[in-house]
Amino acid sequence: MSEPLTGRLAVRFPALGTEVFVAVRRPADLPAARHLAETVLTDVDEVCSRFRDDSDLRRANRHPGQWVEVDPLLVEAVRVARDAASLTDGLVDPLLGRTLVQLGYDRDFRLLEQLGETHDVAGDPPSPDAWKLIGLGVDTLRVPDGTELDLGATGKAWSADLIASVWEDAGLGPAVVSVGGDLRVASPDGTPWVVDVSEHPGAPADTTVTLSHGGLATSSTQVRRWTRHGVRRHHLLDPRTGRPTSGPWRTATAVGETCVAANTATTAALVLGADAPAWLDEHAVTARLVAHDGALRHLGGWPIPEAPPTKESVA
Repeated sequence: MSEPLTGRLAVRFPALGTEVFVAVRRPADLPAARHLAETVLTDVDEVCSRFRDDSDLRRANRHPGQWVEVDPLLVEAVRVARDAASLTDGLVDPLLGRTLVQLGYDRDFRLLEQLGETHDVAGDPPSPDAWKLIGLGVDTLRVPDGTELDLGATGKAWSADLIASVWEDAGLGPAVVSVGGDLRVASPDGTPWVVDVSEHPGAPADTTVTLSHGGLATSSTQVRRWTRHGVRRHHLLDPRTGRPTSGPWRTATAVGETCVAANTATTAALVLGADAPAWLDEHAVTARLVAHDGALRHLGGWPIPEAPPTKESVA
């Protein structure tokens, strides 16, 4: 997870089934920053949620193979997800909705945790390159036959990027947003932020870095876990097998020009497993990998210079 050390100029609130953290430098900016963030996330939830019967995404999933009129916001979200699939040759696949349902992830995660054990079946992966068949218009969308969209791999990061863009358009001062640990900085003047990085929400920081622009994301197999017939599952799937990833890394953290870029790299790393370091190096990604035994692997420019000692505490 990623979160800035900020003092008092911050607020938390729930959205998209996770916790959102907003921080600013100027006290007068906080009400507007929160309002704009909440507005963006409400719009995203209404059109992009896999768990709302009335969302545009659910409606498109109910009519695979057909062009469905949807909000342009969903078209943009799917375009970003398809671009992530293209960049990673399908390692970050937006068509894992049906597979996740088969593995039991068929409702908001808080309800899933309370459900306990039920029947368990193997997840069927989407056909290779099926994501290339996703159709996008200005306000229309076509989900390929035999598949269902799920934007979990890029949705929170994209929302963080979108919030930062809205803030900048509104002329707010330096600010930062974390949507479930996917963090994006909006600092027009290059103001650096001190950021804690940890594997679990609320856990003590594993490392502390500074970030003055772009995004930082952490993907982990240690959160969003559930049990089916005694089998422990997690939400990060390998689209080549339809199974939760099982490589040597339990957590990946990366930085990028956007939060989506960072999150795309961390997701691909966990899917690739042992091949992740070579892929990250090839794509010039600055990253930190944590193995299941706690061993660390640093790539690119990591470690990012750690922040100087501070008396501020995590808000």
